[in-house]
Amino acid sequence: MFATMYATQAILPVLGRDFHVRPSQTGLTVSAVVVALAAGAWAWGPLSDRIGRKRSLVLASALLVLPTIGAGLAPTFETLLACRALQGLCMPGLLTVGVPYVTEAFVPQIGGRAMGYYVSALVAGGLIGRIGVALVTVAVGWRWAVGGLAILPLVSSVVLQRTLPEVPRPARSDEGGLRRQLTNPRVLSVAVVASSFFFTFVGTFSYVTYRLEGPPFRYSTAVGSVVFVLWLLGAVTPAAGKLVDRIGWRRVVALALVISLAGLLLTFPSSIVPLVLGLAAFTLANFSGVTAAQIGVAEATDVDRGAASAVYYSMYYACGGLGGFLPGLAWQAWGWSGVVLVGLGVLTFAALVLVFSRPTR
Repeated sequence: MFATMYATQAILPVLGRDFHVRPSQTGLTVSAVVVALAAGAWAWGPLSDRIGRKRSLVLASALLVLPTIGAGLAPTFETLLACRALQGLCMPGLLTVGVPYVTEAFVPQIGGRAMGYYVSALVAGGLIGRIGVALVTVAVGWRWAVGGLAILPLVSSVVLQRTLPEVPRPARSDEGGLRRQLTNPRVLSVAVVASSFFFTFVGTFSYVTYRLEGPPFRYSTAVGSVVFVLWLLGAVTPAAGKLVDRIGWRRVVALALVISLAGLLLTFPSSIVPLVLGLAAFTLANFSGVTAAQIGVAEATDVDRGAASAVYYSMYYACGGLGGFLPGLAWQAWGWSGVVLVGLGVLTFAALVLVFSRPTR
């Protein structure tokens, strides 16, 4: 799923040239997915509470195949956006359902590391979607690279059906699950903090490709995509989950926010070394912070976890959609400095929310 979600992020300049659209418009190929995912979360979360987590995961993976093929065949930019939106509507059945499934199937046995392993898998998908798509684009064109990803959800739907363990029917409240979680301040505060991480992460990595193509770097698409190797730092997420078991998710998130702010500040100079070091620190902190936040939202309620995950991810991906577009306007107006300043402002807001919110249990 993550490979499909971020299939266009490393090739935004290529899409811009092919369809003759501006940078902020190419960013919509990321935003269309995440906004649709945010909308779809409202259906998939409660649905998984009703029909079970495993059935939702298998169904969503199978449904993702056709719009992925369509994205590779899209004759116009508008058609590409439509296919990307359809992909986004399928994805909550994997992502929104994935967090409560991991919480119920694996966390009881191995603790916070389970969520860390889950996030590590998302990181691996992100690497395929960025570096893999960029390299295939250079070799045979972006259409084969983007459309060819359909093989992943096709195979996954079979693998999920055959290998995932069943979990007991999810606990549900007598009252409406979504209504209950929409008024749960613990769920909302975690969602705001995690959304701030995601907004900044999407914006930073969407527009760093433009920076690496321009002066003083002038790297090719293939070389510039190597910056996404930093996603390998997501391997730290099991350790982050274990740290949450020791000191709590709030403290891990607070530490991640501090490191994220410092990392963004390091990217200001027009030099490759501080840029890479800053992005590395930022990436490490983002994955650790999101892992901790996902544990936090699971701890925020004992019932209607599918609905809680829907609230969390609808906010998370709505902000991610904005992260694919608003920093593009800042890039067009002020260059990389504008992208970084937007990120600093959003993360500072997240820190304030964390400070003034009520802790989960």
